[in-house]
Amino acid sequence: MTLAVGWETLRDESRARVLAERLQLPLVAQPDLSQDETWSQILLVAAGEVALCATGRKRPGPVKADFTGGAVAHRRQFGGGTGQLIAKACGIKGGIRPNILDATAGLGRDAFVLATLGCRVHMLERSPVVHALLESGLEQAAAVGDLDEIIGHMTLEQADGRQWLEQCSAEQAPDLIYLDPMFPHTDKKALVKKEMLAFRELVGYDSDDRELLAAALKVARYRVVVKRARKAPAIEGPAPTYTVDGKSSRYDIYALKALGSD
Repeated sequence: MTLAVGWETLRDESRARVLAERLQLPLVAQPDLSQDETWSQILLVAAGEVALCATGRKRPGPVKADFTGGAVAHRRQFGGGTGQLIAKACGIKGGIRPNILDATAGLGRDAFVLATLGCRVHMLERSPVVHALLESGLEQAAAVGDLDEIIGHMTLEQADGRQWLEQCSAEQAPDLIYLDPMFPHTDKKALVKKEMLAFRELVGYDSDDRELLAAALKVARYRVVVKRARKAPAIEGPAPTYTVDGKSSRYDIYALKALGSD
């Protein structure tokens, strides 16, 4: 895969230049996304936003971390609150709002839902490119006044989740660690999702999920929650304490101690 940073208008050039330098990637002025001879993907800065864009005539639409519109906004308003599966998996009920480490943040959608429910969520993202998308998404959301409280519950760090956990001190230990590692799907329908296609080409699979889970189980104070495709095997290692099943995905819960027990 070939990747570059591009900018759409002159007002975007400065930010694109800084981003290209930070990521050590080539900088392209006003790239033609219909052409894929040179770059297979462009990290495009346009109207102050950063999006990952595939190139070529049959390219899918851009991928970005969007916390202000679309499915994320609909879920925030009509998602069901603490009745959502992710809330049940994370033990969110009554006055219980665990402090959460999302060690595989991706596009940050689950972290945003958890922050919407009142949890403080620290996101880790190992890919510097995906981190740049998240950074941009948080900036855009911060500019929307009614999201201030939610975004205030979210923090972001570029770090490898496994390494972070292995170096974590007792004072840093979160109540709950949330994992959603990327792994090879056998369900061909999952491959049509444009962000999954882009991410897999960009960052590959999380081949260290067993080690990541082991590290999380050593650090979490109360529980580890792992999101999986509904029919996918559990991560190799200790068996989950129980699972919460949905239509297309499930949550494997590793309960270490009752939430709110001390």
